[in-house]
Parts: sequence; structure tokens; C-alpha cells
Amino acid sequence: MKIAIVVDWLVTYAGAEKVLEEMLKVYPKADLFSIVDYIPEGNRQFILDKKVTTSLIQKLPLSKKKYRSYLPLMPFAIEQIDVSKYDVVISSSHAVAKGVITGPDQVHISYVHSPIRYAWDLQHQYLKESGLSKGFKGLLAKIMLYKIRDWDYRTANGIDYFLSNSNFIGSRIWKVYRRNSVTMYPPVDVSAFTLGGEKEDFYLTASRMVPYKKVNIIVEAFSKMPDKNLVVIGDGPDLEKIKAKATSNVLFLGYQSFEVLRDHMQRAKAFVFAAEEDFGITPVEAQACGTPVIAYGKGGSLETVNGLDHSKIPTGLFFYEQSAESIIEAIRIFDEKYNLFSSEACRENAVKFSPERFRNEFSTFVEEKFQESKKTKKIFQ
Repeated sequence: MKIAIVVDWLVTYAGAEKVLEEMLKVYPKADLFSIVDYIPEGNRQFILDKKVTTSLIQKLPLSKKKYRSYLPLMPFAIEQIDVSKYDVVISSSHAVAKGVITGPDQVHISYVHSPIRYAWDLQHQYLKESGLSKGFKGLLAKIMLYKIRDWDYRTANGIDYFLSNSNFIGSRIWKVYRRNSVTMYPPVDVSAFTLGGEKEDFYLTASRMVPYKKVNIIVEAFSKMPDKNLVVIGDGPDLEKIKAKATSNVLFLGYQSFEVLRDHMQRAKAFVFAAEEDFGITPVEAQACGTPVIAYGKGGSLETVNGLDHSKIPTGLFFYEQSAESIIEAIRIFDEKYNLFSSEACRENAVKFSPERFRNEFSTFVEEKFQESKKTKKIFQ
């Protein structure tokens, strides 16, 4: 079984790259393809120091820093990547990787982190945040996204099997492509996040300071609860704006090392999470540290956190509006129900998302679909 793995781009080590890392642990001999590859020497261990075959965009001016600006060209670029000699093609896609061209004698499995968010249901949000909702540049952006939607829908027909990183994304896949998918939760390194000792009297949030993470409403909520302490870890373009809303009971630590983040997760009374995420890794990491989660009740959090109505011991609770008032009410309920939560139950729930579980599910799925394809070929021969 000769395997190709195709990704959107390689520029950092984040959620999609952690999925790729586990895929390569299962299939270390797979060849790797990407629109661009700018992972520096010394940081390439997660791709096993592989040589990556890139697209024509790699050679275009300023593509290292401005690769996203070439989005209109990416559908064309991904279709020029030749994977015709492989038995199985695996695309790990949140943008265009799923559009790689395969033939009838190949199996194409696409692990979808999300259909292209800024082209589909989140288009208006992204245009507004980018200042492209009006004017001539806005018109060009809308026309470009219109064309990408057409291409994205068409290329879904070339995929034999869809994998989604959550049921939430599975519903997006159905909405956009009218295709069923199998949910395979991404790997979370729960072994690195261990149980701590006694809980302390503070709440924690940790995130990049960008609009959709909604850290601003968490800070606003605690600024209205002077008797509750909040620690904020993370950096980003909105940091100063968020700081301006804070009162003395809110402590900003900025960007911190892994060790500092883990230490605070272990000691926090609860982890507060207000974003609508496709999956959401940090709530799982917090639970791995034995810390319950107070989360926005939409998106992947509904699948990673056991709420108060869960049949087993809860590992958190939800609020259902992205507002300071909703968070304040959730904190009140959490304090009332605090004795219902257990560090051991939180840890047990988090272990379900381990890398070992991902590798087992992924290898089983790929092997089964490859064997099925061989049987299908015989029928048509």
C-alpha cells in the first residue's frame, strides 16, 4: 500500500500539524505534499524530517509570509500536485488539500478539520473582521470566495471517504457537500497534562487574543465579579484592547511556556472557554489536568465536556450565549454545584482523546477502506 499525505500548508506546529504527526507515526513511509513548506530546520521532527513536495506557490514572491494571499491560486496549485502513483491518498484539509486529483483506482480519504470556513458559513464574519465587507476590495473578495465555493463543492465528488474531527464538523460537511462522514477526534497529548494537587481559588483562560476566541467577554464577566479571580494566559493582536476592560482581580500573564500553562491548569478551580471551536484542544488539556471546564455550549465543546445533565459524573457545564452575563450565571451555578466535579472524572474523560486512540482508529479505518477498494476493483474488472 503506497500512501501519499497531502496537507494545505506547513508553516507552524498547531492543531492540524499534530494530526499530521500522528498520521505519519502510523505510516512513516508515506510521501508528503503541501502547497508550501516553510518549517525551519531543527523543527521538522513532527514530519520525521521528510522532504516535502510543494506546489508552484512555493516559488512565488513573498510566499513565505504572504502565502494566504495566494488563496485564489491555491485550487489550481493543488490540482497540479501529482499523486497518481499512490494506492491511497490521505488529505488533511481545512482549505484546499481535499481538492488534490485522484483516479478511479485510488482511494482518497479526506480528514476534514472544517470545510473552508471563510468561504462558507463564516464568510460574512471573516469579511467584516478583515475590513472587506464593503468597497471595491470587498467586492473582489466576495467574487473570489464565490468561485472557491463552487470549486470546493465540485471537488468533494473526488473523495471516497470523509473523516471529520467532530460531529459538529460532520454536520458542516453534510450541509456543504451533502456527504456523510465518520467522526475521528483529533489526538490530544493528554500524557503531558497530568493531575495536580489541591485546587486554588482562581479561574483560568488560555488562548490567542483574537476576536473569535471571545476572551474579551470572559474578562468583562470577571470584571463584574470582583470577588472572583481570573488568570489570563496568551498573547495576540487584541491583548491591549482586552486588558483595557480588566479590573484588579484579572491577572494577565501574556505568552507562557508549556510548563507554566500546565501548572496553572493543574491549580485552577475551573477553565473558562468562550469560543465556538470545531473541536477545541485546550478544554481537553484542562480536563487532563483534573480541572473542570465552563464552556460555551456550541461546537466541539459539547463533545469533549460532560455537562451537568450527563449520565455519568460531569466534567464541566455550559453557557449558551457569548455574553458576560451568561458567563456570570454559569460561574454562579458552578460554585453551587462544585462538589459534583471530580478531578479523576475530568482526567478519565480526557483520556478518550489520546494519540494512541487516534492512531488505532485511523490505521483501522485506512486498512479497511483499502481492502474494500481491492474487492470493488475485482467486481469492475
